[in-house]
Amino acid sequence: MIVDRKWVRRNIGFDPVERPAPTNTFAFAKAAVTSDPDDLQREIIDFDSESPEGLNFLAFTTATGLSRFNDIPWPKGLAPTTDKISRKGKGGRLPTADVLVVTWTVDEGHALSRVLTPGKDSRNDYVPYTRNFKQISKGMVPTCPARQAKRLGAYWTAKIGAKSVVVFKSDSHMSQDTKGAPTPPADKIPNLLMWKQLIGDCQPKLVITTGTAGGIGKQFEVGDVVVSPVVNFFCEKAFKKLNNVSSSSVAANRKNFSKARTLFKANADRLPPDNTRAPGVTVVAPGKLKACVVTTDFFGFDTSDDHFGLQGHGDVSEMGDAIVGLLANETESAKEPFPRFVAVRNVSDPQIKAEGGIRDQATVAAQIYKAFGRWSSVCSAIVCWALIAAEK
Repeated sequence: MIVDRKWVRRNIGFDPVERPAPTNTFAFAKAAVTSDPDDLQREIIDFDSESPEGLNFLAFTTATGLSRFNDIPWPKGLAPTTDKISRKGKGGRLPTADVLVVTWTVDEGHALSRVLTPGKDSRNDYVPYTRNFKQISKGMVPTCPARQAKRLGAYWTAKIGAKSVVVFKSDSHMSQDTKGAPTPPADKIPNLLMWKQLIGDCQPKLVITTGTAGGIGKQFEVGDVVVSPVVNFFCEKAFKKLNNVSSSSVAANRKNFSKARTLFKANADRLPPDNTRAPGVTVVAPGKLKACVVTTDFFGFDTSDDHFGLQGHGDVSEMGDAIVGLLANETESAKEPFPRFVAVRNVSDPQIKAEGGIRDQATVAAQIYKAFGRWSSVCSAIVCWALIAAEK
């Protein structure tokens, strides 16, 4: 799929270049004025479809909110069971669990919690996680989401079958924590320090990082999910020195992926009407760099003229997963064990047609995310369920 502005008009109800969305539909007000890719990246992180700005966006467009979410017909005995009171570790730590699932943007959090912790929402209900915040946040700029929220993130606990799960919505972001500041040494990156602490607290057997991403190549449609044990840096700014630092874990367990695709059907009608097929699941093999999840430190997305040079470097691009791979490399080089990890990324915006300037194209990509990111994230959340349910 290559998305042009006619596609956008048909699927979200307006052309964001010819008829920009009102300023009251933006969570990050500056993005409405500048259309700067960096500001649009922050808009994607902060956008909350359940906030006043989000409701204004839904009223302006043909997009739908998660109030239209349909319950998922889980297999018997494997429905996610939300703990009535979230388990807690000692001294503000996360509790131990078999699986740690981490997501990033506000709307990703809404979707993931709707699927994995039904009845408890990531924004309204989750437990704030502030352990060592004062120390870790020293390396963050004042404007980043974590400093503004005064926490590293928030979490709740659940079970899937016999497996205990911690679901964590992060307020720390690789691309935001040190924005405009000198590049920190690898062992001083705030987001890496957070990951190290989360894993140390939780002691999981499996770590899943999940959320939205841009599809690389015209084979992807909104809602497709890429499951990759391989992550790689592709940076242009503060983290350029990490380029080609990759990490690979073991193969993902495919046992329940066919069932996951069936479960997509409950909410697939909320994805773009122009989708030509049901959402699919692409599974990347260990060591397969050219099909991995690519982490950028800029708002990079695939265009029909390959403006950012992403083609041939992976299946999807996002802005943080390779940090967990970097931590895995450092841990294993110290001859310490590291849990299995996998990136589960949904395609919230497909390849964008190269029409107009790159700011126009960035605007299109951001508005597609705002229209469909929570619904594509439902698909990746179901795949997270599939992985957890397959744990032995």
